[in-house]
Formats: sequence, C-alpha cells, structure tokens
Amino acid sequence: MQRNAVSPARRVLTAGGLASLLLLAAAGYAQGGSTGATSSADAKATKGALQQLAAPGGVNLAAPTLGSFGGSLVEGKATDGVLDLSLDDAIARGLRQNLGLILQASAQQNAHGQQMEQLQALLPTVTGDASIEVEQVDLAAFGLKFPGLNPIIGPFQVEDFRAYLTQSLVNVPALENYIAAKHNFAAAKLSANDAREMVVLTVGNAYLLCIADAARISAVTAELAASKLSLDQATASHDAGVSPRLDVLRAQVDYQNEQQALISTNNQLAKDKLSLARAIGLPLDQAIRLTDSEPYSALDNLDPAAAFTQALKNRKDLAAANEQVKAAEAEMTAARASQLPTVKFSGDFGDIGQTADHSHGTYSATGSVSAPILQIAKTRGEEEVAGAQVQQSRDKLADHVQQINAEIRDSILDIQSAAKLVEAAKSNVELANEALSETQQRYQAGVSDNLPVSQAQASVEQANDQYIAALYQHNAAKLSLARALGVAETNLKDYLGGK
Repeated sequence: MQRNAVSPARRVLTAGGLASLLLLAAAGYAQGGSTGATSSADAKATKGALQQLAAPGGVNLAAPTLGSFGGSLVEGKATDGVLDLSLDDAIARGLRQNLGLILQASAQQNAHGQQMEQLQALLPTVTGDASIEVEQVDLAAFGLKFPGLNPIIGPFQVEDFRAYLTQSLVNVPALENYIAAKHNFAAAKLSANDAREMVVLTVGNAYLLCIADAARISAVTAELAASKLSLDQATASHDAGVSPRLDVLRAQVDYQNEQQALISTNNQLAKDKLSLARAIGLPLDQAIRLTDSEPYSALDNLDPAAAFTQALKNRKDLAAANEQVKAAEAEMTAARASQLPTVKFSGDFGDIGQTADHSHGTYSATGSVSAPILQIAKTRGEEEVAGAQVQQSRDKLADHVQQINAEIRDSILDIQSAAKLVEAAKSNVELANEALSETQQRYQAGVSDNLPVSQAQASVEQANDQYIAALYQHNAAKLSLARALGVAETNLKDYLGGK
C-alpha cells in the first residue's frame, strides 16, 4: 500500500504557517476618526482559522491578507550564534517592535493632537504685529485742491507695534467638539492598550505553531526510524528468500514517504519561525531556538457567565467603543448647539507714531455676540448626520458586547472539545504504536507479509498527527480565551499552564 508523503492530518499542521498569518488578520483595527477598535470581522476570521487548523481531514486554507500585526520594526542585527527564545522573550520583543502596536501608538498621538486643536477654540489667542509704513499722498488724485497748498503730502512714516487678543466667552459648539475630541483620545489610548493584547495573541499563536512543528519533526523522525527498521527487515527477509520483492518495495516506499514528510515538516518550521521573527522584530536571518514547550494542561471549571462578566471589566476595546459613543453624543450636542449665539471678546493694544520716540499707546476693545438667523437646512443636516453617527456607534457597541460573549463561549467550547480530543488522540497513539510493534513481530516471525506493518505505520502517523493537532488546538483555544477575557498580557501563563 503506497501512502502520500504527507497525510491529511499532517497537512493540518503544515498549513499552520498560514494559520499563523490568519491570526494576524486580527490586527486589522477599524479607524473611527482618530481612534481604532478591534474589527469584529477580523476576530471572527481569526477564530475560524484556529478552528479549521485542527479540523479532521485537513483544510484547504486560502492565502490570508496580512494585517499590520504581522509586521514589525527590526531591532538589531543578526548574530552568528543561535538565539534562545522563550515565549516570554518573544512576547516582550513583540510588545516593543510589533508594527500594529507602533501604528496604534501613532493613532493615539494623532488623537491627542486633534484634542489640542479643539481646545484652542476655547483658549485666548494672542498675536503680535509690527509694521513700518512710509507714504506719500497726492491730494489732487482724490479731487482735493487747496489754493497755496502743495497737493503732495509726504513722504511720512508711521510705526505701529501692536498685540491682538481674542477670547470666546460663550461657545457651546466649540466646547462640545472639544469634549468629543477628548473622548476620542481616551478611546485611542484604550485601543492602544488593547493592541498589546493583540500582540500577545499574535506572537503567542506563532510561537505555539513553531512548538507544534517541532513536535511534528520529532514524531516524523521516530516514524522514519520505524520505517527504516521495517525496510531492513523486508530486505533481510527477501535476501534470505523468505519474502517477495514486493515487501521490499512497499517498505522502501514507506521509508521514502517519511523522508519527504521530514523535509516538508522542517521546511514548515523554518517558515513559521520567519513568521514569528516578522511579528517580534527579529532579523529574518537570525537563527533561533525555542526554549519553551507547552505540554497538555487541563483548564477546568470554566463558567461562561462569570467569564463574560470578567471580560466586560477587562476588555479595553469595549471601553474604547464606549468612549466613541460618548464622542458621537458630544458631536451631536455640538450640532444642535450651532443654533445658539456665541459671545466673543477681541481687543488690541499697541504703540503708534512716526518714530519710536514720537509715538503713543493706543488700544481698542470689542465685545460681540453672533447668532445664526437663517440656516435651517445646514443645522438640520448636521443634526441628522450626528444622530446617525450616535446610533451607529451605539449599535456597534451593543454588537461588540455580544461578540465578546460569543468569543468567550466559542473558546470555552473549543477548550472542552480539544481536551477530549487530546485524551482520545493520546490513547490512539499508544494503541497504534502497540499495533505497529505487534505487526513487526509477526512479520519478523514470518507469520504474515509486511502489508499490515505498512498499514500500522500509517496508523501511527495519523495518530501522531491528530495528537499534535489536538494539543495545538487546546493551547490555541486557551490563548483565545485569555484574549477574549482581556487578560492575555497579564495572565497568559496561567491559561497555557492551566489553573
């Protein structure tokens, strides 16, 4: 029986590189004004990728669209040695160099700048002006003629040094626009904090994929050794005239398939390490060695209702969405207040004269009240636009709350399901190895040909694939739950290590 070089279950993990990139789709931050909030669509895509990764029979993953969290700013240069990299080290590097987090920090700075711009409308404005004017006037050009008087006056010089002050005393729209900008800045800061959670999710998943690849390499190496033993047995039996050439050919095909699988798995690990390096700012030519492993550790006593309550307190993106609702409400108030009168004070003080020695101080002070009289369409239009934005932001907030609830429940279901899969797959590995040993002994004793050996080797390979995929799915689901609760950065080890 000839087998493919890569079994369906193995393809689940060799597609892991794409899954690590799919996770980066969660980096898409929808910009609302000057702030950003995690895209629910991207979060769903991420969850779907994690679920598909360990689906029975493998999946056909399409090439994903990379988000900014898949990139980084490279820190330092590659060294000749191998860099030992723990999960904590990888996350720490990501929190310094990940592009998504850096861009979110820039968005926060942009929101602060807009807040300061709106604040200026409420603060006094002082400007200075200095002028020196030299004139010569022809009175005749203005129709002024006086007998005995030269119509040409000048040239003469006027110097004027003056400071101007303007101050809004009552300006409700400007005040509400500033309040809106203040809420937008608060939302930007919260989104930047939430971006740290996304970095942990991205880097953690990329690291877990590399761990799964390394486990797969160990499994394939063991399978290769078993195939070599079967090949040696078949060759010896054939040379002794006990078994046909077909047994040798079958064993050789199995052995070469395992060689191809080892090449493919090593290549996948190298690619997933590149994805990890891209997310944390390591030079791509830097050799790295993963120092952490995440063995199976159960996470029990999960209460969806209690977890949802915890998430409502911890999720920064939810708090950012709430701030955006407040910003939209302030903008709606500003639109309505545009019908109100505004009160402004303006004044100037300066020194004017022919020269600095021949000058005198002058000043003026003006108080003004202005009010719109007839701009019905403009006012109504602004109110409708602002009202629609308020309703949209409220609807998005309500949906985001339910999306978080769904993410928590999905993650808990995945954890519980994956835990059962891990136990079943572990038992299958033990049984498959026992069956392989039995068939090898039967073949060596001449009781049967090596077809059962080949079939048993395929069962061992499939069982190993399913076990590794189940372990990855379990750890990825726990990582997703930590993110859904908003505690990925602070409590990641608690969830990956179990409670």
